[in-house]
Amino acid sequence: MHDDASDGPTVAVLRLGHRPGRDERMTTHVGLTARALGADRVWFPDNAGQSKDTVDDITDRFGGPFTAELTDSPHSLIRNWEGHVVHLTMYGQRVQDVEADIREVHRDDGEPLLLVVGSEKVSFDVYEAADWNVGVTNQPHSEVAGLAVFLDRLFEGAELEREWADADRTVVPMETGKRVESVSTDDDTDASP
Repeated sequence: MHDDASDGPTVAVLRLGHRPGRDERMTTHVGLTARALGADRVWFPDNAGQSKDTVDDITDRFGGPFTAELTDSPHSLIRNWEGHVVHLTMYGQRVQDVEADIREVHRDDGEPLLLVVGSEKVSFDVYEAADWNVGVTNQPHSEVAGLAVFLDRLFEGAELEREWADADRTVVPMETGKRVESVSTDDDTDASP
């Protein structure tokens, strides 16, 4: 699944656009969703340093590998990507119609994928540069939801069984309540992530 873990080709996510004061939580959640559901890295716009810091902190505490980076030239990153570009947009082709083709290119042909998720209005050049413009649903929805559904479809649920390296903490699944344990000791804590 991951170049970083020697399990397959890279899946990277690019958050295209960030409106300070308005998009802080959403941009952070794009990164956290990318990490939790199988991507290898995320690029944030250079004005989203707080989101990068939060994702780095979560990766440090709950494990990786995962990389968060800032970019001042997201369009250049799209143009120069050595692999295929998937733009997630409600205006795209239905995910159920193209997921097998994307999965084949990624998994079988070993092509890295760059998943582009917007914030504000996405310029037409992104639609043209993408190998696929994909709509998880053709209804208004959150880019975080679109990313989550797409990653689950890409990995066919395998990302849910992922092992995390170098974690300090782990969440213990429970029917009710919250439990986070330290990986290095048997101490329990009720602290939130």
